[in-house]
Amino acid sequence: MADLLMLLASGAEGHAEPAVLGLDSYQWVALAMTVLIAVFVWKKVPGIITGGLDAKIAEISKALAEAKALRAEAEALRSEYAAKIASAEKDAEAMLAGAREEADAVLARAEADSELMVARRQRMAEDKIAAAERAAIAEVKARAVTAAAAASRLLIAQTHDSKADKKLADEVIASL
Repeated sequence: MADLLMLLASGAEGHAEPAVLGLDSYQWVALAMTVLIAVFVWKKVPGIITGGLDAKIAEISKALAEAKALRAEAEALRSEYAAKIASAEKDAEAMLAGAREEADAVLARAEADSELMVARRQRMAEDKIAAAERAAIAEVKARAVTAAAAASRLLIAQTHDSKADKKLADEVIASL
């Protein structure tokens, strides 16, 4: 450890490159890389990497195929629902037209019924008015008769005395 510290301390002063077994540091790095690559090739790491990449590619292409199938299914569903919506709109328009026709028929029936009811109530009102007129005329006649009788009684009482009554009674008896 002390040698390492000395080596580090001496490197700071004069910048000396370490050499082990006659190889410089860059040669050791090259040798290490060569050994590492040889181990990778010997353990078939590139095959494992390419196999993993191939598996990932297969997985991605499978996902893409599934996505295409899902998209086709979604487009089919969209067109199916678009057709259903169009059909529903046509049904709604037909229902609206039917409702309008029914409303017009109900309105026409209501107008006819109201005209009949107005005519019936007008007849009833006219009948009530006529009955009220007849009652008023009868009442006026009855009052006129009562007034005429009272006036006659008063006139007869004023103009006829007992002599006139006797003379009138005798004339009536004679005419019988």
